[in-house]
Amino acid sequence: MRYNWFRRVAAFAAFASLAAGLAVSERRAALYELLPERYLEHVKTLSSEGMRGRGTGMPELDQAARYVARHFKQAGLEPLTGRSFLQPFAVTTNARLGKRNRFSYVVRGQRSEAPFETAFMPFNFSARGEMTGQLVFAGYGITAAEYSYDDYAGIDARGKIVLLLRHEPQEFDEKSVFAGKVYTEHAQFFSKVTNAKAHGAVGVILISDRAAHEGEPDELEKFGRTVGPANAGIPFVHLKAEIAETWIAEAGRNLTSIQKEIDADLKPRSFVLPDSIRVEAWVDVDREVKTVHNVVGYLRGQTEEYVVLGAHYDHLGLGEQFSMAPSLAGTPHPGADDNASGTSGVIELAYYFASRPRLKRGLLFVAFAGEELGLLGSSFLVNNPPLPLGRAVAMLNMDMIGRVKDGKVYVGGVGTGANLRQLMEEAGADLNGLRIDFSDATGYGSSDHTSFTTKQVPVLFFFSGLHGDYHKPSDTWDKINSSGATEVLRLVARAASALADGVERPQFVRVRDPRPSHGAVAGSSAAGGQGTGYGPYFGSIPDFAEVPNGVKFADVREDSPAAQAGLKGGDILFEFDGKPVGNLYDFTYLLRSRKPGDEVLVKVRRGTETVETRVVLGQRK
Repeated sequence: MRYNWFRRVAAFAAFASLAAGLAVSERRAALYELLPERYLEHVKTLSSEGMRGRGTGMPELDQAARYVARHFKQAGLEPLTGRSFLQPFAVTTNARLGKRNRFSYVVRGQRSEAPFETAFMPFNFSARGEMTGQLVFAGYGITAAEYSYDDYAGIDARGKIVLLLRHEPQEFDEKSVFAGKVYTEHAQFFSKVTNAKAHGAVGVILISDRAAHEGEPDELEKFGRTVGPANAGIPFVHLKAEIAETWIAEAGRNLTSIQKEIDADLKPRSFVLPDSIRVEAWVDVDREVKTVHNVVGYLRGQTEEYVVLGAHYDHLGLGEQFSMAPSLAGTPHPGADDNASGTSGVIELAYYFASRPRLKRGLLFVAFAGEELGLLGSSFLVNNPPLPLGRAVAMLNMDMIGRVKDGKVYVGGVGTGANLRQLMEEAGADLNGLRIDFSDATGYGSSDHTSFTTKQVPVLFFFSGLHGDYHKPSDTWDKINSSGATEVLRLVARAASALADGVERPQFVRVRDPRPSHGAVAGSSAAGGQGTGYGPYFGSIPDFAEVPNGVKFADVREDSPAAQAGLKGGDILFEFDGKPVGNLYDFTYLLRSRKPGDEVLVKVRRGTETVETRVVLGQRK
């Protein structure tokens, strides 16, 4: 009986193996071709109304993940995390208002309440907790050495709550050093709270600068619409100006007159309010931690080395603070180009390569989550790789490939691997008129390939260019150039084939990057050490993975001030020039407050050690 059972199992296994081999042969006999109409169907699905913008933490993002995983399975890819194509990781998503928000104030022993939502509103990046203490009026809350202006001059805000005016001085004066009708970064809400924290404040109350906006309604900032850090570190609320005007009057002053005087001569009018005025508030802002997923599928090669083909599948959801159309925040942002276009490319390439003979090296297909919140999915993957990262030959990233114009595609990262540029020139030859613009050799940027560059994996970044629908509800599928995108996929397929089957493994090259001339703080850009084209240069690349307190460096640019001071990837910066650094916004603000040539003392955590070093800031170019 046992003998017969084993014979039957062996016979069944042999039959199954033969059947599988025939199925593979049949599949490979019918080679899958890259077609614009098939590609566009994926874009339509991922950017459909039902996907509601695929925001990180939204159920629709899970729906999109299942869609990608289903196609990976149908293509014949292999899951690497058990039986699932999904690689889970936790993210802190959007803030939500709690149920305990209250704001009371005492004037000469008389307590009054400011009604929640109609008289005061927390900012979405406010810390949660009590805000109690003495008040200091600090004008616009601006310290701008470049304009010889400092609202904190002559006052001590340590341990106090600061009361600040919105915007900045002389905002309608075209001759103003503050740029007149164009707000500087000092007017940003996160700049005001960061500066207040740097001066030792324990809370911030913002009020409208009504003297400069006569006749306009005093509307509170809507919760969830404001760009800023996940947590500013101190409570931060917006209060109706009429309430604060009574406090200023109690001090024997007039708020309108103060504002006009500041605007007239740019001299601070800051002062400590009397002890008879106190604030007693509780700010209740919750931050949700949710599990999201990278979608990972593997096509085995003849060796254990592999090439990564990736794109992020998340977008902005309903827009909220990262929308480029603020008046439309709260409505779905479809993200057809950003980045249903790249995700659809990953799906199509999975079918394409799975239908062909096995290559020398394997192919790892990845759809990343959390890119719009700061490369979170790719950062998690390179720190928790499903395959040893040392076997990764290169990473090819597709982000916004759907709006090819005039036959041009931008390819970045060619300097990160030996012979990558030559490989791409050969891959792009005679490709239906598609022209390659080698826009960036460095491998650093505001998309997921950056996470691989920091781990010394050569990268190529494919991008069809920015457009007026970027981060807006108008980024819809009907504007996708599916024929152009399909040509980009053919280019990517040629490059991937060469890397997986033909060329010698490219050695990683650490590019001596020209100092950056642009960058931003929000969303997916690699900010912090980069900046916006003026001021000092530091040279760090931030890791957007959350740390309890500080800014983690994913990498440090070669020959940068940070590198020359001995700073390294993995360091966590927690103090800059004597000021605490709780998040990337703190670091960016404090860096911009200094000048090229300044020497600053910085403190970082390196493992269990604290390292102090002095950094001589460079000049951006």
